[in-house]
Amino acid sequence: MSDPRPLPTQEERDVIREGVRAVVTRFDDEYWLARDEDGVFPFEFHKAMAEGGWLGITMPEEFGGAGLGVTEAAIMMNEVASHGGGMTAASTLHINLFGPHPIVVKGTPEQKARWVPRLIAGEDQVAFGVTEPDAGLNTTRIKTFAEKVPGGYVVHGQKVWTSTAQVASKILLLTRTTRIEDCARPTDGMTIFYTDLDRSKIDVHKIPKMGRKAVDSNAIFIDGLFIPDEDRIGEEGKGFSYLLHSLNPERILIGAEAIGVGQDALRRGAQYARERVVFDRPIGQNQGIQHPLAERWMYLESAWQMVIRAAELYDSGLPCGAEANAGKFLGARAGQEACWQSMATHGGFGYAKEYHVERLYREVAITRLAPITEQLIMSFIAEKVLDLPKSY
Repeated sequence: MSDPRPLPTQEERDVIREGVRAVVTRFDDEYWLARDEDGVFPFEFHKAMAEGGWLGITMPEEFGGAGLGVTEAAIMMNEVASHGGGMTAASTLHINLFGPHPIVVKGTPEQKARWVPRLIAGEDQVAFGVTEPDAGLNTTRIKTFAEKVPGGYVVHGQKVWTSTAQVASKILLLTRTTRIEDCARPTDGMTIFYTDLDRSKIDVHKIPKMGRKAVDSNAIFIDGLFIPDEDRIGEEGKGFSYLLHSLNPERILIGAEAIGVGQDALRRGAQYARERVVFDRPIGQNQGIQHPLAERWMYLESAWQMVIRAAELYDSGLPCGAEANAGKFLGARAGQEACWQSMATHGGFGYAKEYHVERLYREVAITRLAPITEQLIMSFIAEKVLDLPKSY
């Protein structure tokens, strides 16, 4: 839970949307289609959002941030995702909002002063090194190990699905500093570092994937990376508990982004249904076309209410695990179903890149798979909300 903070008024929420929209709409469909085809990181978009101060929306004011909450960040990311950039636009900024959270919560004043202003200014890009190929979602089973040496640690291991490692200058890295067999609890003995991504010691391999081509995903191999003591966040062995601080905000933001992509696709589907004439009438005049679109709107709006409820609970310092997980689950489903319905409304043209809905469909799919699966969310709700026995 976070410390309670005032919730934004409706006027403040509208101002955030208007400000974000003014930047995002400078980058049109053709810009994002080009990034989908060439796979080049959207540096211009990242720079524009940094210049607008949006990368620091949740960062402390004393370091140049806006000091706002997860509610404001969710509104921002929903708007970012809903103007053609899809999850590529969202992922360009996403890790700057939730990834550095352990720094904000557990970093020393010196660390915050050294790292946070550069993140806000967009001078540092961060890779997030947590997931491992053998451990998957069972984070306690990671094997990447940081051995204590004079002045710091030496790290060996590997990570997978590490985003932005092709362009990042920094990496937030979760390692073991004590073997799991030597720990009282599986969650003990893990430590978080924030350090330079030293490419002489970290080998980065891009993973070709279905969507979000311009924001790279990678397998990384770490061989003898030295990390100085001053780059360790918090206490040695407490890293897993620090990571938990960012999990609910991350789920909230993913849900908000997926809904934004779905809202974008739905607008495109509805516009096409109004304009496309077959058998001397707009296809949107047919209930077989309009009713599924209307249903998708209702599911998107319902999912948004859950996401905002989760964000407001978090910002009020109240438990929000069930709501954050539900918001991610509902948002991802509603977003993907809206994208599919828009493709179906376009018919054969929905399969063509020039109408952009196939790209949105490909991009939103990741939100149903990551950072947590639907099955684990349902298990969490069953166990924590419905008081059913743990199933795994």
